[in-house]
Amino acid sequence: MDDGGRRGSGDRRLMRVLGGETLSPPPVWLMRQAGRFLPEYRALRAQAPDFLAFCYDPEMASEATLQPIRRFGFDAAIIFSDILVVPDALGQRVRFVEGEGPRLDPVDLDRLDALDGARQREHLAPVYEALRRTRAALPDETTLLGFAGAPWTLATYMVGSEGADKADARRLAFEKPEAFDHLIARLVDAVADHLVAQLEAGADAVQIFDSWAGVLDAAAFERVVTAPTRAIVAKVRAAKPEARIIGFPRGGGGKLAAYAAATGVDAVGLDWAVPLGRARELQKKVVVQGNLDPMRLVAGGAALDDGIDAILGALAEGPFVFNLGHGVTPETPIANVERLVRRLREP
Repeated sequence: MDDGGRRGSGDRRLMRVLGGETLSPPPVWLMRQAGRFLPEYRALRAQAPDFLAFCYDPEMASEATLQPIRRFGFDAAIIFSDILVVPDALGQRVRFVEGEGPRLDPVDLDRLDALDGARQREHLAPVYEALRRTRAALPDETTLLGFAGAPWTLATYMVGSEGADKADARRLAFEKPEAFDHLIARLVDAVADHLVAQLEAGADAVQIFDSWAGVLDAAAFERVVTAPTRAIVAKVRAAKPEARIIGFPRGGGGKLAAYAAATGVDAVGLDWAVPLGRARELQKKVVVQGNLDPMRLVAGGAALDDGIDAILGALAEGPFVFNLGHGVTPETPIANVERLVRRLREP
């Protein structure tokens, strides 16, 4: 066990845990830790004409990434970007509508060759420049994370599937299996290349977000979540053998152990619905990350303290990264985030 006191140059605690160490206190970072709950982020965002322009501005994206590190001293920074930069790089029109979220012109599954990934790295060069700038500005001990959306989650947006059950995407996967699998295969290549490029630009590790994995039955989960993630991990490690990869199949529930074993990810992110007993069993096989309910962070007080204590009581004796079960929400009080970090790190 580490006493938590080593914070010297190059001592990236998150990377040590991803390598299998158990540290006390555990490293902490939060999904969506750069965002609308920070006044400095809102001031910065007001300078950009639209959200994608913000993501593609290396100076702004780097600054947004650094803001929560300056304020809270998290053990990791995750580059400010969006999962939809990949379909955007493939030539599918992406736009963000204020108050509604992302909108994509639905992809034609019968004309997938129209998605041209040949210039993907050129299109995404601003993301990689933001990574280089951020790595140069971060404290040596702070891990820098890159990320990408997983093929299934990207596909749900690309086919225009709305609603929490992603019914349109699920139906297409069953009605046009060959075409849909072709789309997934194209996305496997695009996502893997994007992750490799981020590692080359200075990311220490990468996370694969599969935000809509929980809507699938077991067979579909294996087909469009587990198998593509396994292929991505293999491609990334072929280029970067020492790459550390976190998989986050939100809503994976009872499928998480099989997912971890089959994909070869170094760590599995847990949403807040995963019982801590199951998380503890999974931790015997793979590093786990999570899984505080973001609403506990909003509520603060005893609800926050009880959630933290329960997670630490269940998972602190194994390789573990403290995080939320999903992202920080805009209404989260800054004081509650400060309380979380203080409670984790103070004896």
